[in-house]
Amino acid sequence: MSKSYIEGVSYPTTPDWDTERPFLTGQIYLDIKVTGQRTGSKSSSIDTFKNGDVNRAIGIFTPSVQELLVIDDLLFAMTGIEGMYISMKRGRAKDSGIVFQVDASMDLALQELAKRILPLCENYMVIHSFVESRSHFKHGLVNHAFAATLRTILQDYHAMVAQLEHQFRLGRLSLQGLWFFCQPMMGAIQALTTVVQKASAQNLSGSAILNLLQNQAAAMAGDNAARSLLEKLSQYASAAYLGILERWVYEGVIDDPYGEFFIAEDKTLQKESLTEDCNAKYWQQRYSLKPGIPSFLLNSAETILTTGKYLNVLRECGHSVQVPFSENAKLTNSGSDRRYLECINIAYNFASAELLNLITHKYDLMARLRSMKHYFLLDQGDFLVHFMDTARDELAKKPAAISVEKLQSLLDLALRTSIAATDPFHEDLTCCVERTSLLVQMDTMKKMGNGMSDLNTEAESLEGDKSNSDISNQSDSISITGLETFSLDYKVQWPLSLILSKKVLTKYQLIFRLLFHCKHVQRELCGTWQAHQGTRGVKSLGTTISGSYVLCQNMLHFMQSLVHYLTFEVLEPNWHVMCDKLQNTESIDEVMQQHDFFLSKCQKECLLLWPEILQKVEKLKSICLQYAAAIHWLIPSVSVLDSDASKINSSESVVRKEILNKTTNRIRSRHRPLANPVWRSSDEETFKTTLEKFEEEFTEQMKGLIIALSCRSQSEPYLAHLAQGLQGLGNNL
Repeated sequence: MSKSYIEGVSYPTTPDWDTERPFLTGQIYLDIKVTGQRTGSKSSSIDTFKNGDVNRAIGIFTPSVQELLVIDDLLFAMTGIEGMYISMKRGRAKDSGIVFQVDASMDLALQELAKRILPLCENYMVIHSFVESRSHFKHGLVNHAFAATLRTILQDYHAMVAQLEHQFRLGRLSLQGLWFFCQPMMGAIQALTTVVQKASAQNLSGSAILNLLQNQAAAMAGDNAARSLLEKLSQYASAAYLGILERWVYEGVIDDPYGEFFIAEDKTLQKESLTEDCNAKYWQQRYSLKPGIPSFLLNSAETILTTGKYLNVLRECGHSVQVPFSENAKLTNSGSDRRYLECINIAYNFASAELLNLITHKYDLMARLRSMKHYFLLDQGDFLVHFMDTARDELAKKPAAISVEKLQSLLDLALRTSIAATDPFHEDLTCCVERTSLLVQMDTMKKMGNGMSDLNTEAESLEGDKSNSDISNQSDSISITGLETFSLDYKVQWPLSLILSKKVLTKYQLIFRLLFHCKHVQRELCGTWQAHQGTRGVKSLGTTISGSYVLCQNMLHFMQSLVHYLTFEVLEPNWHVMCDKLQNTESIDEVMQQHDFFLSKCQKECLLLWPEILQKVEKLKSICLQYAAAIHWLIPSVSVLDSDASKINSSESVVRKEILNKTTNRIRSRHRPLANPVWRSSDEETFKTTLEKFEEEFTEQMKGLIIALSCRSQSEPYLAHLAQGLQGLGNNL
């Protein structure tokens, strides 16, 4: 095997006898000896005339005899054989071909007439040489088909020469008659020679040959015979190429031994990468378009590529399918007949419908997407409440100290004991613990340039490097736990991994992390609100408690507004829009496009693609958590509570005691390092100072958030909804 011009393509070696026995190919006629002497006794070269061998010069004969001798030599020259009075030699230029010369002593009228026919002989030599060289394996199927067609044309040409010779032997052919019979083919042969010379000079192969034939045929608008011949050549030369195309669009197989097809396959990209790498390019680059697409297929190239890709997915799924094929569906390229385009469209529609039907019905795509929505978008959050209650202690640990196996068992328990147990795919849900906060993860993804943070230019220019440094500083200053790093994962099998790839799952995880932490902050604030309700009427807590009630209510309002915005104003409407569009999709590419658009829109409207705004939201949540943790100072020890509770009206004592005891136990369990505090009169001033600090910080951050939302809402109207829901929080404290 020898190496081809195309990297990675091998071809059989041409046997040595093909070059060692030049008589088999006619190469002997091209090897002109320097001495000018040709083997045999037929004739002598032009050098003989120069040396003055007048006894053999044609000029010694009468014009009538000269005409017979010239016709005989011309018939030989028309088949590439040197004559006695018409010799051939190579041109002076390095790459020039064979040129024929006549005896200078020939009658001038005969010379003039003979020279008109000599270009036909020279063009024959060029075409013949091209046919012999391009028949070698290394030049590819298109060149083989092209050379075979030229060889057929030359056979017809040889038959014509034989007929002329027969007429000459019968004494019925004059030099003028020879010129008359040669004239009709002069234009066609010249057109073929032009194509051949361009193909040889540029060493063209594959689609480049087809494009050359198409262009030359179009340029021959004034010569119907030449144009018709080139169109016929293009049809036959493209037969091998269309054979490769047939297997691709009808079977999804690239049968391209010489690398001529315009679709390339990268076998290093495996489908397993879709579930392992966020930057996996399997669907985009496993099969891709190469330069040099035939001009007659240029407008259908993407359709052809997609058709084969769909058939490949079906085959990878073990789904044996082949596009219905008949003799009428055979791809041909003949002149103005463009039936092959119709065949390509039929194959595309069939492959697209088969794959879409397979994924939507056999693999139940919509049920999978609904399952993802239940868990990652908290559509059915009862399992989450149960999980957060049982996994509270484990999630309170540092990420490195968390047992993922324990979290997984608690998650499975929560799934089995909630409405999620009715989901047939709930066993595919798993959990994981990230090592960084949400802000740091988003910033890292943006720096890596993996397409996860496609911020618009305006957002990037407004935030700049300051946001990145603030994010890093904030992440370093905050001690994160499992509550900030917990996330879900999902097991996806082929071919659903085309739609639910690792990149898509990462987008789901980012949205889930935001929602999960919001739910956690909201639960903590609800516990704080319950603690406030349990202290109503306890006079020993002082008058500052009323200000804490207001601050807690404002924080709750902020979190409830945020969660309501994320779920009911962003996720739900966009989900329904996506579902409606998926009902009308006609291909898997449209499904992937609509699904990716849904996730990208949700990411953007959920503030994940606005680092400056997201940073302010995270800061507000951090303040809320710190405030909830500090409220335990408001709850006195059990002894104090008992003594104060005895003073409560007897009609309310039972209820008050139950609330206070539950609140005390809950807060002690959540803040064990600060358990059993005793409220003293001196603590009121400390609490007042702390409360004022929380109020000031919360108000400042809230005003900054509302201003940021209002500024961006002019170009991003959806931000105005959240800004309106938060209006007043920055002024009422």
